[in-house]
Amino acid sequence: MLAKVLSGTVIGIEAFLVDVEVDIARGLPSFSTVGLPDGAVRESRERVRASIRNAGYTFPSDRITVNLAPADVKKAGTGFDLPMALGILAAGELIPKGALKPYLMVGELSLDGRIRPVPGILPLAVAARSAGLEGMFVPASNAPEAAVVEGLPVFPAKSLSGVVETLLGKAPAEPCVVQRDELLHEPFKAGDLRDVRGQENVKRALAVAAAGGHNLIMVGPPGVGKTMLARRLPGILPDLTFEEALETTKVYSVSGLLPEGKALIAQRPFRSPHHTVSDAGLIGGGTHPRPGEVSLAHHGVLFLDELPEFRRNTLEVLRQPMESRCVTISRAVGSVTFPADFMLVAAMNPCPCGYLGDPIRDCHCTPEQVRRYRSRISGPLMDRIDIHVEVPRVPYRELRTVESGEYSSGMQERVQAAREIQGRRFREAPVHTNAAMDTRLLREHAALDREGEEVLERAVERFGLSARAYARILKIARTIADLEGIDAIRTPHIAEAVQYRTLDRKRIP
Repeated sequence: MLAKVLSGTVIGIEAFLVDVEVDIARGLPSFSTVGLPDGAVRESRERVRASIRNAGYTFPSDRITVNLAPADVKKAGTGFDLPMALGILAAGELIPKGALKPYLMVGELSLDGRIRPVPGILPLAVAARSAGLEGMFVPASNAPEAAVVEGLPVFPAKSLSGVVETLLGKAPAEPCVVQRDELLHEPFKAGDLRDVRGQENVKRALAVAAAGGHNLIMVGPPGVGKTMLARRLPGILPDLTFEEALETTKVYSVSGLLPEGKALIAQRPFRSPHHTVSDAGLIGGGTHPRPGEVSLAHHGVLFLDELPEFRRNTLEVLRQPMESRCVTISRAVGSVTFPADFMLVAAMNPCPCGYLGDPIRDCHCTPEQVRRYRSRISGPLMDRIDIHVEVPRVPYRELRTVESGEYSSGMQERVQAAREIQGRRFREAPVHTNAAMDTRLLREHAALDREGEEVLERAVERFGLSARAYARILKIARTIADLEGIDAIRTPHIAEAVQYRTLDRKRIP
């Protein structure tokens, strides 16, 4: 007796359909799983056996063989529990085999027959729709996530017996429905930039960074608000489009970090790993590669506080994803690619004690200690950070002011307008923001008049700026002009852009 149930597995953030073939034959009682199953899949035989019995069905006392095809692809996770159980019941003629063919089945079984949630449901739903299936049965708490995919009926499954009753036509199930348009209108909860007293120059730098997708580093003494400002940056970034939200949700889904019952990541992510994070934790990895912090920050912000405290080799692995906007991890079982299109925002003290240049507290660090502290960040990594901005101590009078600056909503509107200008500018190019412009695009879209050329030439010669710093200044100036809705880059734009290369201009005494 043979039955086949359709399920799937996730590799990276992409899903692949898997045929769960169940054969029940005469012989000594046994239960074997083949087709490159991992430990969690092999252990499913105990969960399946107990759940079938506790759901009120008879478990066959014969030789049971489960094949997961294609057999040359590694299968991982607990989502094969439900299709295995249904395959055994169908092979035992308790379920009509034809009732299983048009559906994808996925879910983990508890010993009492209830169905638990599993990660990676969204990619599986996308694969099921692409395959033209009539629907899929998923754990009830995963149903809103899968229902985001249009054109695919998603049936919430609470228990094994409930799924069997539905397949037998005794208990019709209603597909889960979500309002996609409402999912993206979730209020930002991390605070408003208007709540931050003073620091108007830093807020301006954040607006420029958000408008052009520029990486940014803030330098200032402890307690001046660097972390508070960074946490409010996602509130001025453009709202996620549905496609961007879908990509981000895929990453969180396969990582098992999507909150239970949540259908979509509606806000731009903000990830702030501790400085003790490992290479694999930051970039991703493991025997079965999982997304790291750079991928969890996809379409959002990766904030590295106390940047010099991170291990140097950990910081160096950031260089490749900052350029390519993706991470490829190769293991013996194969290679997977995770998206990593993020804005890097970093914060650091100016010296080991934190008070170099502070008007109130004295710094006791020697020049050699300051050099050693700053040298923990390599030149190639610092070159990839467009905007350097100093965050000074806020005077008492500004701390006591009732109102301070522009609301995040108003700033976001200007950032959105600048991004729309860039969208039209790069509609035929493979980039979307000014920060990603290559040399050809820079020559085409960042031309300067004679006065602007003279200002930039003086800055390069005076501060000894590198060729990469020169290109960063042009990109920042292009963004500043876009924020003002101006086609041509003017001298004030160049002058402001030069001010955002603080660490290039500073010299340690």
